[in-house]
Amino acid sequence: MTSTDSGEGPAPGSDAGLLSPVRAGSAAEAATGDRAILQAMLDAEAALTRAQATLGLAPEAAAEAVTAAARADRFDARDLALRARAGGNPVIPLVADLTEAAGAEGGPYVHRGATSQDILDTALVLMSARALDGVLPDLTRTAEALRALAVEHRETPLPGRTLTQHAVPTTFGLKAAGWRSLVLDAHDRLSSVRATLPAQLGGAAGTLAAFDAQAEARAGDGADDTGLRLLAAYARELDLTEPALPWHTLRTPVADLGSALAFACGALGKLAADVLVLSRTELGEVAEGSGGGSSAMPHKSNPVRATLISAAARQAPALAATLLHSLVAEDERPGGAWHAEWQPLRELLRLTGGACRDAAELAEGLRVFPYRMHEHLALTDGLIVSERIAAALGPLLGRARAKRLLADASRKAVDEGIALDEALEEEEPELRRLLSKERLRDLTDPTHYTGSAPTLTDRALARTPKRLLP
Repeated sequence: MTSTDSGEGPAPGSDAGLLSPVRAGSAAEAATGDRAILQAMLDAEAALTRAQATLGLAPEAAAEAVTAAARADRFDARDLALRARAGGNPVIPLVADLTEAAGAEGGPYVHRGATSQDILDTALVLMSARALDGVLPDLTRTAEALRALAVEHRETPLPGRTLTQHAVPTTFGLKAAGWRSLVLDAHDRLSSVRATLPAQLGGAAGTLAAFDAQAEARAGDGADDTGLRLLAAYARELDLTEPALPWHTLRTPVADLGSALAFACGALGKLAADVLVLSRTELGEVAEGSGGGSSAMPHKSNPVRATLISAAARQAPALAATLLHSLVAEDERPGGAWHAEWQPLRELLRLTGGACRDAAELAEGLRVFPYRMHEHLALTDGLIVSERIAAALGPLLGRARAKRLLADASRKAVDEGIALDEALEEEEPELRRLLSKERLRDLTDPTHYTGSAPTLTDRALARTPKRLLP
């Protein structure tokens, strides 16, 4: 009998991550679970009462009572979810329960002047900040591991591939440096977003009028700037940025965050895509440090980390598209556009967090096999450096004649299975007079044609990640 059959275990509909192993057990998963979101909403409510206390809009004792009551373990997330259907969001039932939990001292000061969107937007920002604080170190780990690979393989040649075919040689160091560059792009975008995540406070229609009214009722005269001062105090309580305006329907913060998260997944997806190709049995140029097994084939060691990262990268754009579409939000507070953001944002944070963790593990454990790369450079018997030979023969034979010679010799090499230098000599006997055999062999050696790849690698590695603003 399962725990569900016995009446124990998780609530119906709970998500343990069975279909999303990329995020299972990650720091981002812990930071985005229902309990974490519940705590973030409670933190937002408590911070509001504390901020009001600093401006004399609430007693200090009320702020202490609300803060003491604002613990997630005192509330039933499932019950709140069910009751949220009545008002369309979980803040409404939570306010009722927190008001009761805060007692006579704090209850009257719970949620005063705020609207549900103030609290849930702020909670989702807090959730995102806490998740990103776990994501960014994993991106740094990934960049450091890729830097080490690039340094070690600065001059390790392998075939460059374009449109699935051998093009010209490159180096594995330059490839790893390119992966690192994308990782740093992702890090810098997410770091910038993290440093500017704003609190949300505007009241019913984004005017802060209720807070000015509270001050007027308390002091007996007008206090036009009370709402603005409260907004600043609220942001300080939460260690978030103070927004210039309430952003109920100005969704730049969410759109920027969603775009940066999707970019990070895509950037890591490039690393994963290359590893998936290079670790194919037919290539075997790299392998994951500890691949995954197969339920049917004992011999397999699958590139599981790359597979999971690739899966995340394929899901992220559609989730980000929903967040970007929510920019089209009518009036001062919308119906549907705001609500549509909640789940996609959480899923993007989870996928990105899991992908970043897996990317760090992948990069730190990646095994590289230069001997296989060398074998593959020889597969075309010199054809991979036809560009170099064309450049050398042009001044000797003229560009048109050199091009015809290379085309004929390349076909001959493929048809007869001979090396390119041999085919060139057979097609153009006069070539020996123009080029020594040693020079011709040097021209057809792929390891001698990696251009500025090592220098480009050094140039890329000079870049360092941006740091979070203090």
